[in-house]
Amino acid sequence: MFSPPGRRAALRAGTAVLAGLAAGCAADRPAKGPAPSAGPVRAKPAPAGPAPAPRRFPGQPVEIGHGPRDRPEVALTFHGNGDPAIARAVLAEAEKGGARVTVLAIGTWLDDHPDMARRVLDGGHELGNHTQRHLAVNDLPEAEAYAEITGCAERLKRLTGSIGTWFRPSQTQYASPLVQKLAQRAGYPHVLSYDVDSLDFTSPGAAAVIRNVTGTIHGGSVVSLHFGYADTVDALPPLLEELARRKLRAVTTTELLTS
Repeated sequence: MFSPPGRRAALRAGTAVLAGLAAGCAADRPAKGPAPSAGPVRAKPAPAGPAPAPRRFPGQPVEIGHGPRDRPEVALTFHGNGDPAIARAVLAEAEKGGARVTVLAIGTWLDDHPDMARRVLDGGHELGNHTQRHLAVNDLPEAEAYAEITGCAERLKRLTGSIGTWFRPSQTQYASPLVQKLAQRAGYPHVLSYDVDSLDFTSPGAAAVIRNVTGTIHGGSVVSLHFGYADTVDALPPLLEELARRKLRAVTTTELLTS
């Protein structure tokens, strides 16, 4: 069920530390971008057609924390940062389990690893905006907060042809009223929150990640997870098995909210 020690050690060695021990991503440190990988620098991938754009969902609030409770579906959402090798491993495990996920990417991460934008989309997942530098966006002055949102949006647009399907505020579960307005001004009708926190960024072990999710998940839930942690890679196959046992299917957030 879990990775052999050699694989776990290799994954952990490449892990970029994002966070402290507070809930959600509230204590995550500002992202400065992981150290460049050894070897030649890859050219920026050419967009293979424009990615999906944000959508307005009538009847939904500006800030969405979960989808319809009467649906046998959930959305697994990932904060996009950290070692791209671990990110690819997470995506590969999701795809093996038949899951489509939502990735909220940090702009500096896309600067350092531009190929990850297309990797996410080519896997059938969706890609969104988690600010440019992963600062405490609710605490920033208006102009700086707006620049954090639009900075990441511009990178997504350049790499994929779209500003991404969703915006999630950084270092907080909930956006302030100002940040909600700024996100809408930048082109995002909704802000994406979540109702289930895996706490994977605390590296509690794969079993604890699974318990944190399965202990509170329901139909329509939006789950907060992270790239960059070996526990997340190890937890994903058994987590998807448990969701299937409960007859819950992991879909993108857009699919979760689409009638």
